[in-house]
Amino acid sequence: MSSPDSSPVGAERSIGQLFASATTEMSALVHDEIALAKAQLKQDVKRGGLGTVVAMAALLVLVFSLPMLNFALAYGIRTWTKWNLALCFLTSFGANVLIALVLGLIAFAFFKKAKKGKGPQKVAASVKETAGVLQNAKPHPRPETLVIEDRSPTAIEAVARSSS
Repeated sequence: MSSPDSSPVGAERSIGQLFASATTEMSALVHDEIALAKAQLKQDVKRGGLGTVVAMAALLVLVFSLPMLNFALAYGIRTWTKWNLALCFLTSFGANVLIALVLGLIAFAFFKKAKKGKGPQKVAASVKETAGVLQNAKPHPRPETLVIEDRSPTAIEAVARSSS
């Protein structure tokens, strides 16, 4: 079994290797947070787009159905009730407005749901939580350094290289 930087488990790693490992993991964490934010924003935009489509459908129903529905409904009402033709046309127009209002309320519900999307807020909270964890992290105690018996420059350089 080995650690993320391919050194055997239990082997002493230098500070440089530890720093490189921490940097790599932090970079991966930041990339994952950005990917999460993109996914959540995409979902919110999708909901908003769906609300827009429903609102456009409400407008299309109102615009394109008015002439045909008004004539058909007005003459149907006149046939059933024997009312004045003008009153029959007003009644058919009211029915079309009612349909448009119902579709508009459905669109409003989609917009409200998209507005309540907590994508960016969730990501910001996650980033703050990660930063809090990293601020409270305590370094591991370092092992005692060995007393160097050999004071030659090559021995000192070898120890310096192993601790960096």
